[in-house]
Amino acid sequence: MRKIVIWGAGGHAREINWLCEEMGVQVAGFLDERPEMKGQIVNGVPVLGTLPDIEALKDEVELICAGVGDPALKKRFAYHTMQSGFRIAAPLIHPRIRLSPRNTIGEGSMVCEGAILTDNIKIGQHVIINRSVNVSHDAVIGDYVTIAPGVNLAGNVTIDEGAYIGIGASVREKCHIGCWSIIGGGAFVRDDVPEFAMAAGVPAVVKNGLIFPEPLSFETERNQIRSNLLGNEVI
Repeated sequence: MRKIVIWGAGGHAREINWLCEEMGVQVAGFLDERPEMKGQIVNGVPVLGTLPDIEALKDEVELICAGVGDPALKKRFAYHTMQSGFRIAAPLIHPRIRLSPRNTIGEGSMVCEGAILTDNIKIGQHVIINRSVNVSHDAVIGDYVTIAPGVNLAGNVTIDEGAYIGIGASVREKCHIGCWSIIGGGAFVRDDVPEFAMAAGVPAVVKNGLIFPEPLSFETERNQIRSNLLGNEVI
């Protein structure tokens, strides 16, 4: 039986634990950077601490870094997990999901109950495809993307690394969502959205944009996105 450890101990991590129960995958524990969480029991599963606390399990477990919805946190967790020599888990796909053999899904990603994925879809690593999401033909979804419940993506949509698509949003065919952008809940995206931008409304309008002239650390990148993008609904 597969044995995994989930980064995060909040609501989404608990949902992943339930997904693992549905799949018959054993969850050995949660990881949480808050010192007060270590030793707590969440839904019957122990919070083990952080990576140094599970060093002895390195050869026994696979890690899920997408136990949080925040794309920047996912990226940081994945970076430290791989630097520490832990294995990233194979994709978690709800057993009632039907997948075309022409779809590809990267390691550490998940597809939750009720999602529909049609044909020739490419999904990167550490991606969250949440409940009741519809992804149409030839969509390309980059690493660390989070797609909230009830999102509809039409055909030939491209979503770049680290974007967050809010609950119930719709993206029309052939649109391109730039890296680390946020689409507000309920938005209808009919035009391309640039990188490091916030778009919301019906139709969606770009509310804010950021340009980073130099590469940023994961923590700096995350903090700047959070502080500059209005209406951030990342959880």
